[in-house]
Amino acid sequence: MLRFAFKRLLYVVPVALGVTVICFALVYCAPGDPASALIPDNTPPAMAAQIRAEYGLDRPIPVQYLLWLSHVVVGDFGTSLSTQRSVVSEVVPAVLNTFKLACGAIALSCFFGILFGSLAAFRGGRPSDRAITAVGITGMSIPQYWLGMVLIVIFAVNFGILPATGMGDPSTATTGELLQHLILPTLTLAVVPTGIITRSVRSTVLETLQQEFVVALYARGLPTRRVVLHVAKSAAPPLLAILGLQFGYILGGSILVETVFTWPGTGYLLNNAIFMRDLPLIQGTVLVLAMFFVFINLVVDLLQMLLDPRLKRSRRQGD
Repeated sequence: MLRFAFKRLLYVVPVALGVTVICFALVYCAPGDPASALIPDNTPPAMAAQIRAEYGLDRPIPVQYLLWLSHVVVGDFGTSLSTQRSVVSEVVPAVLNTFKLACGAIALSCFFGILFGSLAAFRGGRPSDRAITAVGITGMSIPQYWLGMVLIVIFAVNFGILPATGMGDPSTATTGELLQHLILPTLTLAVVPTGIITRSVRSTVLETLQQEFVVALYARGLPTRRVVLHVAKSAAPPLLAILGLQFGYILGGSILVETVFTWPGTGYLLNNAIFMRDLPLIQGTVLVLAMFFVFINLVVDLLQMLLDPRLKRSRRQGD
């Protein structure tokens, strides 16, 4: 297990380097000159050249990347062009806010996705199975920004029972008020993952139910409750990978939901940075989100090894 964990940590290094290359290349893939965000149109040529030299934009691109990477390694992501604050001070609170939203969304998605997917699998081919499958497909197909606006109109405008936007003032708001601000964006963000998890759980559990050991368990006279536990153990490793991916997608794909609800997370921060052409902030936010995704995949791989003895045996045989 320790050897596998060490290997996985080694694999993370080239992946992380690749992520940094992509984040740095975003500056040059965007239309226009990267220096245009720093240099106004009416700037004299001498001053423009001085600004380019100050930010290292007059050097070759590989040199610029190595200089940027040397600062990133020590936690220096630069200074935001729009706020003149360090990128770290902007990104950290946004990541924490997005994490609150993502934890609530993944908790709802896991609960209802596993519940509905398991019910559909154990009642395969029946009307309840077809109904749950239809609901899951519908949930996967609903645009999140549209659903968010519909929920705002219903619960905030028409009934006035929930706040429409923002997260309140953490220093003065009570826990109940903060939870009220969380409800609508969490529901909106959880719909698509719930549909995906429902479909995945249904197919995985159906495949497990068709295996010979399940037939043997029923033949031995085990109660349904015990059989369900054995099926859950067998289906857990692949489902864990799906849940990890969905959590990563929620963290990185909340930009539209956070923009609709003006939720001060990484999605809202990234959207504003794009409109302001704040290149250091864009790079820092994308890099942090990408590294979270890499870290989540690492944790999922390690948990799969702990849960599935077959993976441990295959790793030993491979070694």
